[in-house]
Amino acid sequence: MTPPKKATRRPTQERAKATRAHILDTAARLFGEHGIANTSTNRIAAEAGVSVNTVYRHFSDRAVMVEELLEKLLENIEQHLIRSVSDSAGRTVLELSVTILEAITDELVANAALVRALAGGLAYYDSGLPGFEPRLRALLKVLLIQVLGPCTENAHDAIAFVLINIGFAAAVRAALLDADTGERQEVIVMTARLIATAAQAEIEASTILG
Repeated sequence: MTPPKKATRRPTQERAKATRAHILDTAARLFGEHGIANTSTNRIAAEAGVSVNTVYRHFSDRAVMVEELLEKLLENIEQHLIRSVSDSAGRTVLELSVTILEAITDELVANAALVRALAGGLAYYDSGLPGFEPRLRALLKVLLIQVLGPCTENAHDAIAFVLINIGFAAAVRAALLDADTGERQEVIVMTARLIATAAQAEIEASTILG
């Protein structure tokens, strides 16, 4: 007796999902080793042990892979950030800034080769960071409200903007430095001090205007 379709569909879907994840992991490794422009779809298929048609069944082109890898990286950063600042009560802006920068840097370091490949390919593929900024800004505003208490919305927006734009750039720079020499932590702390100073200025300005 032929089993019902529902009995066979799930394993098929799971195999397709596993194949897709395997292709994407292979692409991530090859992008990190050779760069995006130097990694063809044929090469990804060969390394993954699947046909080119299978690759195209899951991904229309490399740009889709780049988008998904960037989204995955940004989600990891977001989750790491949430874990790191889950208990933000009583922290100063300086302490919070250091924690945020360390969380972002940790994820960038863990995916250093892929980050370098993505950074080199973002301009060409017009991928994702603009879409990530509103998500991270909303999260940071919640954390800032918890740390700073009542403040004008403009002040929270301004501080979150500085954290994202200066902080993310500093985290990328820190990720490229050697942790053993202390340079990485030095960049993080110096940037956190800059952010804390800017935050204090915004708080004072909002108090005067308020």
